[in-house]
Amino acid sequence: MPIAIQEDMLPGRTLLDKFETARRLGAPGIEFWGRGLSQKTPDIADAMARTGIAAASVNHGRQSRLLDPDPAERDRALAELRSSITCAADIGAKGVIFVPHFFGPILPDLSPYMTADQLQAELLYTHLRTLSDFADAMDVELYVEPVNRYETHFLNRLEQAAMITRKVNHPRVKIVADLFHMALDEEDIAGAIRANADAIGHVHLADSNRRLPGQGSTDFSSAASALAEIGYRGWAAFECGEPGDNGVRAEQYGRDLPASLSLLRAAGF
Repeated sequence: MPIAIQEDMLPGRTLLDKFETARRLGAPGIEFWGRGLSQKTPDIADAMARTGIAAASVNHGRQSRLLDPDPAERDRALAELRSSITCAADIGAKGVIFVPHFFGPILPDLSPYMTADQLQAELLYTHLRTLSDFADAMDVELYVEPVNRYETHFLNRLEQAAMITRKVNHPRVKIVADLFHMALDEEDIAGAIRANADAIGHVHLADSNRRLPGQGSTDFSSAASALAEIGYRGWAAFECGEPGDNGVRAEQYGRDLPASLSLLRAAGF
């Protein structure tokens, strides 16, 4: 499977420098952040043409809240997510990663009708029914990312995200298998990958401590074997450190990435 690196992990004074770094490292793709991406698309297209490095994916990041009780906030969130989808289409990225909700519940508990989690799941499902058609028109996939219990109460494991994407039942809507989050909330990383083979559309790479692969305790060989078993052929993108805010670490990453990439390739990525 091809390996990508998030843009802020790559050292370089200019965007073209970052593309050149990815090429020197032998990483064929870069994952871009959604915020402010529309202003960078001409430079990205130029750098892609010069280097042959692809735009692998767009990470929507933390923007407005898609599951907020305020309709105006939801409208902002939907507009921002559609912008990320449009930008992904403009740069030829395969898909857009998004986390539906961070931190604690903000919808009310309406038990016995519905709990806050059930309301959030239904609202996300309703959003995805329309977003899936928009993504399909743009020839872009949507990836719902479950994250660990310390960052959200909602969708911590692959099976929880996959229950919603299976209900949507659209080939453009899949989930992310993020090995850092999985190390915190899955009992068996390889087993969770196999159990959700039909739903996985994107992979994020980080060790158990969110450092580079090889600097923690995650067994990347077993994860790679499970992905190979299910026939996964999509991108696997580095997401380490402080995602979206790794500029201060980029020079160190530039020095450490060759060893990490060698470890991943030996593991089967």
